[in-house]
Amino acid sequence: MIYTKESLKELISSKLKDYKLIIVSNREPYIHNYVGEEIKYIIPASGMVTALDPIIRAEGGTWIAYGSGDADKEVVDSKGHIAVPPDNPQYTLRRVWLTHEEEERFYYGFSNEALWPLCHIVYVKPKFNETDWQVYKSVNRKFADVVLEEVGNDKAFIFIQDYHFTLLPQMLKEKRPDLLVAQFWHIPWPNREAFRICPWGQEILEGLLGNDLLGFHVQYHCNNFLDTVDRNLESRVDYGKFTATKGGKTTHVRPFPISIDFEELNLLSQGNNVEAELLRIKRELGLKGQIIGVGLDRVDYTKGIPERFKAIERFLEKYPEYRKKFTFVQAGNLSRIHIDDYRDYNDKIYDLMVEINHKFRDGRWTPIRLLKSHFNRVSVQALYRLSDFCIVSSLHDGMNLVAKEFIASRFDESGVLLLSRFTGASEELAGCIQINPYAIDTFAEAIKAAIEMPVEEKKKRMQRLRKQVHEHNVYNWGQSIVNELIKLHQ
Repeated sequence: MIYTKESLKELISSKLKDYKLIIVSNREPYIHNYVGEEIKYIIPASGMVTALDPIIRAEGGTWIAYGSGDADKEVVDSKGHIAVPPDNPQYTLRRVWLTHEEEERFYYGFSNEALWPLCHIVYVKPKFNETDWQVYKSVNRKFADVVLEEVGNDKAFIFIQDYHFTLLPQMLKEKRPDLLVAQFWHIPWPNREAFRICPWGQEILEGLLGNDLLGFHVQYHCNNFLDTVDRNLESRVDYGKFTATKGGKTTHVRPFPISIDFEELNLLSQGNNVEAELLRIKRELGLKGQIIGVGLDRVDYTKGIPERFKAIERFLEKYPEYRKKFTFVQAGNLSRIHIDDYRDYNDKIYDLMVEINHKFRDGRWTPIRLLKSHFNRVSVQALYRLSDFCIVSSLHDGMNLVAKEFIASRFDESGVLLLSRFTGASEELAGCIQINPYAIDTFAEAIKAAIEMPVEEKKKRMQRLRKQVHEHNVYNWGQSIVNELIKLHQ
């Protein structure tokens, strides 16, 4: 059965009809900024937003998130509410305001300099700062107060997102043990040896065990989490039932591979506006007649962008006949540039591109084009559509929805996906070319294989990939979580 927005809405309405639906995340689904004197909104480049926005649209409810836009306060009511999407309101966004210090220490500090590198095994050392940790705790408390205010005296299903709110589930349960609380962890969970270096690991684990249901992308991450709990807390872990019990409270741990709204992106990619944008990009970048590869990532050290560039360099060294015939377009917005590791990474990418382009430059042709800006949905679809192949070379990734978005965009049943074996998506997407981003020579050979793959084989592979993503869409993901919650509640 292929699940739809309507089937998910029907399930929630029938089984959780007495419950308010509240989503909690750090990142908001719509951001309002000033453009000159005018206020405009953008949808952030976020796999989490891509997955959750269709689900809350299906049922309605409230999404609680940090208001990060410079015009966010101008468009909300006295309680921080705004109806969204702005052009077709279907649910409520409640914005939470953080001070500059809270943003620096909660988000850039503990969340992204401690937890992010701790969970992603990419050889970036976590930084543990006591003040960051204390602010992280206070922001979790601030969000708990806002959630409880929104719930009032009603019953509610609280769906918490990601590593920014490890303490929130327990805080909510202490005040309202009757709440249904689930959390989805969008990034990997490390093995117990990696996790044990965290000075506040016990508090984090106890916070997460406030959930009734805790979801990860793949079973391997569930196993890692239970193993971590087993070795760090006085608790009872049942590996047969995949539960952890502490203080009489049981948390069920399950894999839920996240996905996308296949039908929406499939239709969007066929629009005339995408076709026009495709032609514009091709013309402005001078890509006519070129074999085109595309990478679309947030500029983050987990995404393997330097490894990707080095593989392109090796490919052109080994196969000079493709020089002047091939261009790789790397697109993506800058991320977390307040953090030294990210600024250094951004510089590294730029310097490497300049070095490779200088090495192979021939007249006006250079092999790599680097586009750093926010891309709207139409531009993203156009980039997917114009490419002969797409590279996702993450060094460690919970899932990676770029891979699935690329597949959904290829209604022409063409294009090849090169996908890192270190992504959760690689467990699902048979039909891609799997790569090890650390193995530069075989990575270069994979680029050659993608370019030279016969048309019929490309079509068979893409048909298989599209069938998989179509059948296992974001509504399938949402229904799996809701069904599990209903089972636990009953």
